[in-house]
Amino acid sequence: MNRRYRKLGWLLPLLALLLINYLGALWHHRFDLTKEGRYSLSQPTQRLLRNLKEPVQVDVYLTGEDLPSFVRKFRGSLSDFLSEMREYGGNRLQVRFVNPFAGDTASSRVLLDSLRDVYGLTPVAVQAPEKVGDKLEVTGLVHGAVVRAGDRAVGVDLLKGQRAFGTGAEELAALYNNVEASVEYKFAHALEKVTTEEKPLVGWLLGNGQLFDPRIDDAFRTLRSEYFTDTINLKELAFIPPQIHALVVAKPTIPFTLEDKAKLDQYVTHGGKIFWMVDNMYAEFDSLYKSQGFVAFDRNLNLEDLFFNWGIRLNQDLLQDMQSDQLPQVSESSGQQRLVSWPFFPVLDGTTHPISKNLDGIRTQFPTTIDTVTAEGIRKTVLLQSSVNARVVGAPAKIDFEFLQIAPDEKLFRKRNVPAAYLLEGPFRSLYAGRIPRPLADSMAGMRYEIFPVATKPGRQIVVADGDLAVNAFSPSEGPLPMGTNPFTRYTYANKEFFLNSLEYLLSNSDILQTRGKEFTLRLLDPKRVKEERGQWQLVNIALPIVLIIAFGLVYQQLRRRRYAG
Repeated sequence: MNRRYRKLGWLLPLLALLLINYLGALWHHRFDLTKEGRYSLSQPTQRLLRNLKEPVQVDVYLTGEDLPSFVRKFRGSLSDFLSEMREYGGNRLQVRFVNPFAGDTASSRVLLDSLRDVYGLTPVAVQAPEKVGDKLEVTGLVHGAVVRAGDRAVGVDLLKGQRAFGTGAEELAALYNNVEASVEYKFAHALEKVTTEEKPLVGWLLGNGQLFDPRIDDAFRTLRSEYFTDTINLKELAFIPPQIHALVVAKPTIPFTLEDKAKLDQYVTHGGKIFWMVDNMYAEFDSLYKSQGFVAFDRNLNLEDLFFNWGIRLNQDLLQDMQSDQLPQVSESSGQQRLVSWPFFPVLDGTTHPISKNLDGIRTQFPTTIDTVTAEGIRKTVLLQSSVNARVVGAPAKIDFEFLQIAPDEKLFRKRNVPAAYLLEGPFRSLYAGRIPRPLADSMAGMRYEIFPVATKPGRQIVVADGDLAVNAFSPSEGPLPMGTNPFTRYTYANKEFFLNSLEYLLSNSDILQTRGKEFTLRLLDPKRVKEERGQWQLVNIALPIVLIIAFGLVYQQLRRRRYAG
């Protein structure tokens, strides 16, 4: 019996091992021990994946042969992330990596043209830093993917809106670290777009001289691609319908009347959201070229009391910054044209808020500054701010080409992080609940529109002290350029990303945008210590494990001899 038991004794561990593997296949869990949750999905993304009702196909085009090491590392992280998404999406989420350069030249060209023209995914030249094991030639890579569900498809550009740091090893590592931190948001946002059946309604406000001409071609087209969009004339309505989920107010130029402000006031207290882009000062780039200079002055939009009631004040000044966009300037001596920085066109920085975090710079034209004032229950968050070398010029301010002829004096640019855009959140109180003009009040009452003294739930507004943030320039050969593009350098800033992020934050209830707040700590090795301590760490990593194995073997043999010697 004992002999038979000994012969079959291996069976019990085998059965236990099979049972453990079977249970592991049914239930498993990953433990993310990183401080920043690098390998975990946020709750909004998990809910989105669990609630997928139809199959979703994700085609990733970041692949190829002989990739630089930093790209291989990022591709591995991207593959791990997509595997984690499949854990929650199950069989409804399918992922594949596609090499757009594989196959014959004709088919590859057709695919690359489709990715560029339909989804905005263009190969980017990537040069590996001079480092052992890296490929040193320039390689074209498509840093993107296409997410499809049914007849809907959305491109995911992983580099879009990211601030470039340079081409050095550490600079590329910093860039891809930021790209990795934004991966969850970009894929979750694309999934939400292709699976959402109902889009919010956004109104483009008119009636007070707001922009509605070819200068906002890209902004309006972008809105229509993301939401249901229509124009709303403030003068023609007794009140703004609550079915309009958000309003865009782009560069008003005609003063707002009491009736206008009362309608906006009640729209906000009824739960409406507003995205303001306001030029408080008259300062137009066209005037600079037509008259060789002008004096900036107050537009007198008559919005001071409304904004003050909501907790902010748009100042009568102009913000200058050493970190600015460039304009062409003709040298008086040689007659040659060169590009010089133009302090009145600051390139603003984002903050730690998910709307503007890790974005490339935001191109502005003659922005003013914003101060905050006390407003009960309203939380105010800076979204855009100047660099650490800024200056504020009070009104009236003379603007001419003298700023292009001489370099600005750095000693004058001493202000740091001057706010130029705010997010307002909270239960907004009405400024006009008790003093709405009688004809307007009667009209509202006749249409059963209740006047609220205070909002019944927290609301949101975004105020940018620049009316040109969403304006696009023109090219004689290409037509309207993307918003935020300098027509002279053709560099495109992250204005569109900020524009879309702002509207998504105002409109979305899924909190997907919060995933943009992820921040991964970049832990690089100290090159100096690596060089100085190379021999020491080689000894620890190579020789020490061998010594430990030999020592363990010797101790084990001695113990066996003592045990069986008796």
